[in-house]
Amino acid sequence: MIDQVEHPGRDKFSPAKRLGAIMASYMLRHEDFYLFSPDETTSNKLDATFEVSARAWALPEKSWDLPEARNGRIVEMLSENTLFACMVGHLMNGEPAAMTSYESFFTIIASQVMQHIKFLQQSSEVAWRGDIPAANLLSTSTCWRQDHNGFTHQSPALISLLLSNPSDRANCLFPIDDVAAEAAFIYMMNSQNVVNLTTFNKTDQPRWIDSHQADSMFHDGGAAILDFASDEAPDYIFTGAGDIVSCEALAAIEILREDIPAKHFRFVNISALSYNAIGTTDRKLTQDEFDQLFTKNKPIIANFHGYPDALYGILAKYADPKRLNVHGFLEHGGTTTPFEMLSLNRASRYHLALDVAQLEKRDDLIKKYQKILRDNSAYAREHGVDQIA
Repeated sequence: MIDQVEHPGRDKFSPAKRLGAIMASYMLRHEDFYLFSPDETTSNKLDATFEVSARAWALPEKSWDLPEARNGRIVEMLSENTLFACMVGHLMNGEPAAMTSYESFFTIIASQVMQHIKFLQQSSEVAWRGDIPAANLLSTSTCWRQDHNGFTHQSPALISLLLSNPSDRANCLFPIDDVAAEAAFIYMMNSQNVVNLTTFNKTDQPRWIDSHQADSMFHDGGAAILDFASDEAPDYIFTGAGDIVSCEALAAIEILREDIPAKHFRFVNISALSYNAIGTTDRKLTQDEFDQLFTKNKPIIANFHGYPDALYGILAKYADPKRLNVHGFLEHGGTTTPFEMLSLNRASRYHLALDVAQLEKRDDLIKKYQKILRDNSAYAREHGVDQIA
């Protein structure tokens, strides 16, 4: 439990490591919980689970094997299709589970996920069917941090697929930091009759919020103003859904406060999305709540972990599309530096700041930000690291 964050953004922690620790604690209390993982438990920084359970293994053991046991509850196999099918069978027994994978490889099971959602729809109409624990998908090693794997490992496509499904039985959760990742896991394990896809990074990310704020974000409409980054009577609304893209939005606000001090800004964190709405399937953000958070008429600059059209379509349900400037993954990538990856997809802090500079008709700032982006791109290509932290 993190009761207070005195200096938001100063300290960094791995969301994946924290989620792994809370998962290990959950496994101690729930001996029927299983984790399904395509041999990426350690790579995805969820290896705290090995402190409470071994890998499931039924064949003879060799001296070089890692801890394995016939009663192990961490099932590793390099077949996402097989693992998801096994997890669904486990859930059908009324027992909780989760499956983790590199984000890009979750698309391998897209058809199976859709079939499971169809089953959930149909089973809700059968009187003797009881509640089924949620199918929890933990998506890490994401498109924004595949610095050494490259373009083949960059795809947030499952997010768009789930958000477009009108059954309204899917939640996409975007914890902003490690504290929110823990709250997201608790939410997932208490939910039923849905698919939960939680997207987070294994690299160290800034910590922004405390446990009380994190918990409320997954229960009270999926969005909240971060007061430390927000002014009264804002001229522009910035919002982010995803840890890394939210960091860029917050950095853009700091840049603009220095360059356009007369203007006021607000940051709204989006932690959950579902069909046609901000929030989860059991608690969506209302229009009145949206207007309180995002105002009724101010420009909105949004940064999204996934494809921008997915978030644009949801925001357009609440606000005049003319207010919207939505950034996200544009299917540009490669083996490159972290900031350059953001720049390639126009999701960097300077691309977001450019939106405001253009609306303010500040040619001086437009040229300044464009030069910074060009200079970093050239530096990254030559040296293999970014100029911008």
